Amino acid sequence: MMLIEDLSVGYRETPVLRGIDLKIEAGEILVLVGGSGCGKSTVLRTLAGLHRPSGGTISLDGQPIARTSAERALVFQEDGLLPWRSVRRNVELPLAIRGVSKSSRRSQALSWIERVGLGGYADHLPRELSGGMRQRVQLARTLASGPRVILADEPFGALDAQTRRAMQLLLVDVWSQQPTTIVFVTHDVDEAVFLGDRVAVLGGKPTGIRSIVDVPFPRGDGDNSAARAEILAALGSTQ
Repeated sequence: MMLIEDLSVGYRETPVLRGIDLKIEAGEILVLVGGSGCGKSTVLRTLAGLHRPSGGTISLDGQPIARTSAERALVFQEDGLLPWRSVRRNVELPLAIRGVSKSSRRSQALSWIERVGLGGYADHLPRELSGGMRQRVQLARTLASGPRVILADEPFGALDAQTRRAMQLLLVDVWSQQPTTIVFVTHDVDEAVFLGDRVAVLGGKPTGIRSIVDVPFPRGDGDNSAARAEILAALGSTQ
């Protein structure tokens, strides 16, 4: 469980976030939405330990978060794959850094490559893959590292609509097999209600939480028009 209490962050004495309070349960997918430049990515980077808060505290299972850690993995729009390494060797990378034996990291990498639907592509280079396939590799690499929390910063934002939905379905499927706490940033309200257990709407200057919306249906299921309308209303109130 991640606990954020009265979190404030600023840059060069300019406040960006103020008074953020959130309790994120283990295995929950919490989605952050808000206008461009409202500080969604700053929240993620602070949770990752890349920014130092100017006030408040963040803890994971009661332990303060003060620096970066492999137990909190950041995922970006840009896949960050190393172009000279094959799919398998990209997925192996965090395991190699941890000192996992060559045979073990190879078998783990191949297993994750299969689970994200890229069986048969283990020896391909990133340049030989589509954008959606590259994001699948990034997801496999992230999950192979065994993080307790995934911090996803609009990872599907650059994909076309069809590929984006396929990646959303893949994330739901992988999560159902291995529930991991996920904090997911998006500007897309439909994506928020499709993926999230709860949606936190950010807004204001400096940014705070304007509303937290519970999504009343299982992710990927049901008519979430009521949750969507509530989020859009909250977004409108932040302008």
